[in-house]
Amino acid sequence: MAPTVGEEISLSSVDITIQSILRGERESSIPGFPSRSKVCNPRLADEPWTFDSMPASYGPGASLEDHIPDGTPRQGQIPQEYRDASPEELDRRIRAAKKALGTRAVIMGHFYQRDEVIQYADFVGDSFQLAQATRTKPDAEAIIFCGVHFMAETADMLSGPNQSVILPNLAAGCSMADMADIDSVTECWEQLEEIYGTAPDADGRVPVIPVTYMNSSAALKGFCGEHGGIVCTSSNAVTVLKWAFERGQRVLFFPDQHLGRNTAKAMGVPLEQMPVWNPRKPLGGNDEATLDDAKVILWHGYCSVHKRFSVAQIEQARSEYPGVRVIVHPECPMEVVDAADESGSTDYIRKAVEAAPAGSTIAIGTEINLVQRLANQYPQHTIFCLDPVICPCSTMYRIHPGYLAWVLEALERGEVLNRIAVPEAVATPARVALERMLASKPTTAAIKAPPTAVSHIS
Repeated sequence: MAPTVGEEISLSSVDITIQSILRGERESSIPGFPSRSKVCNPRLADEPWTFDSMPASYGPGASLEDHIPDGTPRQGQIPQEYRDASPEELDRRIRAAKKALGTRAVIMGHFYQRDEVIQYADFVGDSFQLAQATRTKPDAEAIIFCGVHFMAETADMLSGPNQSVILPNLAAGCSMADMADIDSVTECWEQLEEIYGTAPDADGRVPVIPVTYMNSSAALKGFCGEHGGIVCTSSNAVTVLKWAFERGQRVLFFPDQHLGRNTAKAMGVPLEQMPVWNPRKPLGGNDEATLDDAKVILWHGYCSVHKRFSVAQIEQARSEYPGVRVIVHPECPMEVVDAADESGSTDYIRKAVEAAPAGSTIAIGTEINLVQRLANQYPQHTIFCLDPVICPCSTMYRIHPGYLAWVLEALERGEVLNRIAVPEAVATPARVALERMLASKPTTAAIKAPPTAVSHIS
């Protein structure tokens, strides 16, 4: 259950914790934050609309230093009444608008959203679950997506023609998704075709299959649809790679190198057959012999949240909490996944905590909003984030109750704000790749399974 507004949120949410730390208050007694004393950027205490009129950036948080491409969507200033409203007033207005709209609107909330937003979601999940949930409310006129831009694009492509998808803050993008663009991927593909050709082998497998992670633009999903490829999520990455290897001799995996490497390694692909393609270098920084021997070509992209986790953090957790169970997300670097006890999708992490015996101590390597929510939901455990510095996803953090109230009340008046609409020329091939993804059900969400588990990737 998501927290409700009031004392539970005010005492335990990441947002309020950040505010408390920056005021110099002690946080050691708050679940999920043992002995924490700092955040990665003091501007996390500012409301997100502070940045709407500033030069384009992902905002404070894990992606602050990432390069933001030209043409990235910007969010204009929302009306002053929403910026000035207290949390209590915003709560009242959001609930009133939801009640008035009834089944006309459905709110999707990603696991990484702040509690102050997630409490209003009709569906809470990871990207795979929310993609599936998009289709469960065909009569809803509007889908309000409390996540990031690529997720709203996917919802638009999977929803009905009479449904509108709304992103409360257009600046909620994804730095990882922006690390691979259609021009760079197309150029890479053309160079690979020059090396490999296009003829299938004796088993009918083509030289290379494109696989894009869900964290990518609609244009790249469309690219995969047009070139015999598929979309994957962290939940079904193993299933998708098996699908791809049945049809291709190699895989071009973008944009997250770490998910690609960790998944393929768990399936037995040697590291020397997983070169990284850097789009700023000739042949991606490789020679033809390396590419010819490759099984998985990894794009030079990453998640800035999961890049923060380290082996040293795991060693510190084991030193302070003997017997701690360490679970990380497969977007973490390979050495972190190798040092952890388990790795899996956000939903895998949630289910692992849910099933843990009472009194467990669990250190988690993923976005802090999910970790803190789990610590609050399961007080019988000791649950904490591996990263001692509080540093949420910059772009998820751009969604705030003020924006949600703004779009909901406009919808109540019959006005659709911040609609995300993918051109049909892109959406048609992208749906092909997305349908293949939805058909690739995960047999287990674990990339690295616990030693006692029986895993299909062993």
